[in-house]
Amino acid sequence: MEPVSMLLARTFRAMTDRFHEHLAEHRLEPLRPAHGFVFRYLAAHPHPTAVDLAAHLGVSKQAATKTVAELVDWSYVRRTPHPTDRRAQSLALTAKGRDYLRLADRLWAELDEEFARIVGPAEFETLRAGLSTYLGRADSGGIRPVW
Repeated sequence: MEPVSMLLARTFRAMTDRFHEHLAEHRLEPLRPAHGFVFRYLAAHPHPTAVDLAAHLGVSKQAATKTVAELVDWSYVRRTPHPTDRRAQSLALTAKGRDYLRLADRLWAELDEEFARIVGPAEFETLRAGLSTYLGRADSGGIRPVW
């Protein structure tokens, strides 16, 4: 019998692959899973910097800056002077970035609905409750890419 951890990992991969298939239908830039983590972080934190983002993603400041530059070029993110640190730039989602997050939320909700149709609504809710209970005790602080 396959361990639950492997089933969860494979399920996450399958759902992420389906998400990107649906995303490709919208003909957006070649966004990668790591971009999604950037979008979520920027949406949840006021005035984050590239240093903050790098720490969250577990990458160097240079790697975070490169990812941000790509998202700035595609008009998903903007840089502005930081309100309290004259040496830093604050990062924020643009309207296009916020639109992308709304689209992503809709696509993930559709994948949840698909999952529930496959396993059954009661089983889906039981799984959701079980995972929520487990994460309530063992959560390591959120999700971010594993490089």
